[in-house]
Amino acid sequence: MKDTPMTETMTFSDPRLSELDGFHVQFDEASERADIILARPPYNVISMGARDQLRLVFEALDEDDRVRIIVVSGEGEHFSSGGNIKGFLEASPEHVSHLAWNIAAPARCSKPVIAANRGYTFGVGFELSLACDFRIVSETCRYALPEQKLGQIPGSGGSARLQKIVGVTRTKDIVMRSKRIKGQQALDWGIATECVPDGDLEQAVTDLVNELREFSPMAQRTAKKLLNDTDDALLSTAIEMEGLNYSRLRQSEDFREGVEAFHAKRKPAFTGR
Repeated sequence: MKDTPMTETMTFSDPRLSELDGFHVQFDEASERADIILARPPYNVISMGARDQLRLVFEALDEDDRVRIIVVSGEGEHFSSGGNIKGFLEASPEHVSHLAWNIAAPARCSKPVIAANRGYTFGVGFELSLACDFRIVSETCRYALPEQKLGQIPGSGGSARLQKIVGVTRTKDIVMRSKRIKGQQALDWGIATECVPDGDLEQAVTDLVNELREFSPMAQRTAKKLLNDTDDALLSTAIEMEGLNYSRLRQSEDFREGVEAFHAKRKPAFTGR
């Protein structure tokens, strides 16, 4: 994405983010949208250092009251072909132990996170996307976890998250055969939220951003955390947690505004309180 009068390149006060490694962040104030853009062409390889920085950026954006929605994308024809393979051999065991925590940052972020996937979305690029809330893919998208070809397995949550979505049989097919999944197949299997022609990807993401901004920020944050927290809970536990969160939201100003707007047949003006 190029700078326009509506967007600005974001900078961060954390000195560890003074120089971003292979990506940049842009902010559109009008749409309350922050874009994290992988930018190491042609394949947007994600370095070991970038993984640390991505976590810090997600945490910073989560604290930024100006930002409602976060989008992760890649420059050019591909989202990311994966990580810097040589970096694994050079990294310390302690550093490697943090990989999954770093790549899980989109899931921990309280705000909605959208992955815009086109072309190669392999390895850590796929794992990062799986940690997002929505995956909008173009028909050129190819998902893969190719670590078996290196004598390894996914190490940043890929196989675990994928198994939750598609089950053990399909996950074995993808992981143990390093199989590539096309965009339409990803949609059919429930991995992708939406599959669109390549030229429509940006507009589909923009449409989703605009749709999500119509809802209460508080209800949105609550729904995301509830769904994440109850993903592996017993049904009875999940129902109880849902009821508790429902009761809490009934005390919010946004709920009162939503009810009043419904009866007045007008658009609600949510404030996040």
